[in-house]
Amino acid sequence: MDLSKELEVCKTLAVEAGKAIMEVYAHEEDFNITYKEGHMPLTKADKAANDIIVAGLKENFPDYAILSEEEKDSLERLSNDYCFIVDPLDGTKEFIKRNGQFTVNIALSYKHKSILGVIYVPVSKDLYYASLDQGSYLESASGEVTKLHVTDTTDLTKVRLVMSSSHQAPEMEELIKKYDFKNFVAMGSSLKGCLVAKGEAEIYYRHNYTMEWDTAAMQCIAEEAGAIFRQMDDTEMLYNREDSLNSKGFYIINNKANRI
Repeated sequence: MDLSKELEVCKTLAVEAGKAIMEVYAHEEDFNITYKEGHMPLTKADKAANDIIVAGLKENFPDYAILSEEEKDSLERLSNDYCFIVDPLDGTKEFIKRNGQFTVNIALSYKHKSILGVIYVPVSKDLYYASLDQGSYLESASGEVTKLHVTDTTDLTKVRLVMSSSHQAPEMEELIKKYDFKNFVAMGSSLKGCLVAKGEAEIYYRHNYTMEWDTAAMQCIAEEAGAIFRQMDDTEMLYNREDSLNSKGFYIINNKANRI
């Protein structure tokens, strides 16, 4: 399956959306924060990034469906084998906190499986990307490209654990105590999955609910780097579903031996 055009378009759109996000980020007084259902924040940056990405995808791939966090959903997408899954600003809470830990996520699913993922970090200008059977990569702000791969660490006294900084779960605290983990870091957005993919962490457990657009790009990048990505009941995570809620949680690990 040749996804070269899809990948290049998504990379370009992610960077363009990132620039729009940073224009808003530079003017804190102009965030225009409102709140969606579930008290989730929405800013001017979310909307600007969404407009850029959705318009670009429709122009280049008019026959593909689109599921975006900031677009009204149409279940007509369920009849389409191809569906772009978009989070124009993943980590809005981190954006508002101004800690830099937010991303632009664009994925493509085919027959419910994530086959392409692009994650752009506007503050650092790091660009993570992957496509089916082509590996996972990180392009730095300088243009240097590095192929990503998970570590082979399985010693639980040495593994590094990554966890959410804005969505704490009691199950995570219990695991830390049970296994006496010493090496862990709290971080926002899909960057957590990227840490596992590039070998800077070995375990990411997420017990809280997420949505399809939170995980689709991250899953492809992690899996193409050699990671294992599953729902908490060890079933496969599928996409372009009628219900976009990831209700079972998920985990990303570098090796099956680290399934705790």
